[in-house]
Amino acid sequence: MQSTFKFEIMKKYHLILVSSLVFILLFYKETIGLNVGVFGLFLLALVSYSNSNKFKDRLNCMLFVTSFISSVAFAWYADFASFLALFLSLVFLQFRVQNQELKIIQVIPLIFLNGITSFGRIFIFSQYLPKREINNDFAKKLIAYFIIPAVFLALFFIVYSFGSNHFSSLFTDYYFDINLWILFVISSLGFYISFTFWNYWIPEVCYEKNKLLANDFNEEAKLQNQSTFSFLDIDFERKSGEITLFLLNVLLLIFIVTYNYEQFFEVVEKSKLSADTHERVNAVIFSTVMAVGVILFYFKGGFNFDEKAKKLKQLAQIWIFLNAVLIVSAVIKNTEYISCFGLTYKRLGVYAFLGLAILGLCYSFFKITKKKTNAFLFNQMLWYFYGLILLCSYVNWGNLITNYNVSVNKGIDKEFLENLNYNDEIYYGLFPEELKNIDKKNSKIENLLEYQNASSVSKVLYYENLAKIK
Repeated sequence: MQSTFKFEIMKKYHLILVSSLVFILLFYKETIGLNVGVFGLFLLALVSYSNSNKFKDRLNCMLFVTSFISSVAFAWYADFASFLALFLSLVFLQFRVQNQELKIIQVIPLIFLNGITSFGRIFIFSQYLPKREINNDFAKKLIAYFIIPAVFLALFFIVYSFGSNHFSSLFTDYYFDINLWILFVISSLGFYISFTFWNYWIPEVCYEKNKLLANDFNEEAKLQNQSTFSFLDIDFERKSGEITLFLLNVLLLIFIVTYNYEQFFEVVEKSKLSADTHERVNAVIFSTVMAVGVILFYFKGGFNFDEKAKKLKQLAQIWIFLNAVLIVSAVIKNTEYISCFGLTYKRLGVYAFLGLAILGLCYSFFKITKKKTNAFLFNQMLWYFYGLILLCSYVNWGNLITNYNVSVNKGIDKEFLENLNYNDEIYYGLFPEELKNIDKKNSKIENLLEYQNASSVSKVLYYENLAKIK
């Protein structure tokens, strides 16, 4: 057991050093670009090599694929969405192959915890450096094989240098263009990232509380039906829940009627349409979040198995259905808004949030019908949120928006299109005069030329593919 532990420390020690060295080679005097994608692929290769026996698991294989695609996506786009996708993919994969018994949702707080504690844990050398015993043989070898030869070499070098200028110039006439400050910063950052990635810390409390994040109730929890408040017994709390959900359903039904009347039957000034639409969508999203909160409050434990709680479950299901109707209304209105004014990032974002909201309601419904824990909902939604980040990073939304708006002849304002990302080819096709507008500060053409003139590892592949419009 002890020898295995030492082997793991040795392996961890080498992984940290090798990753730090590669980070320095990729990022010294370079800007963010292709190098991040290459570093991501390098870490992915090391994780796969050092944990090859863990990839029989389907979820690990999926995370391997998403990590690979996210690395390529960042090399292509180099934006925040692709960076977040790459970061989460690698962190999820590393966590999953090392700790398959822990729920992946624990990664979120551990990211922040390790990001802070690594500053101190770096100095706990016993965690990652190999333990070596220094004995007399080691001291003898050090003196005999290194110190004595180095002393004699230095002495004779000095003597020979005085006797021959050409000999001296072989070793002295070199100038290394090394910025020591930048090298120190990059080395420190690379070591910090590598150390945190390979030697992350999981407190014991995570293992102790992991059972609380299970999707299903244990047998003991199924038999317990404790009230939330000490001054109310189970019967009163059940009746309170029924009254509350009945009144909320009535209130929500009235809100749906007024909401749809205002959206589809009242005439709104075009200048106020955008603000009104976003306010109503925000109201729908908050309503959905609170609806899920109500479900989690009443069905956190014993009520899931309470034979007398059938009416409560029916009212909760009606509550979920009415919230779904509200979301569908918001989707229809957002679609109508897009058909009138074209696509934008915000309008696509509305679809994304409403999609997550409807998924949250669906899993709330499954939670009630399948008698799952509250953690079940969070465990499932984490994967859909992760999937949304992947989707945001893989698709060229700026180009999609531009294509759609041009095809329907809406939302093709020059300033608006200029602020969209990765639509350069279509934009310069619409406004060819902008190709000569190099003097304009912060213009698209200035950014294009800056990226195309970057060094090899700092390039962004998307802009390299646009050389023909330069």
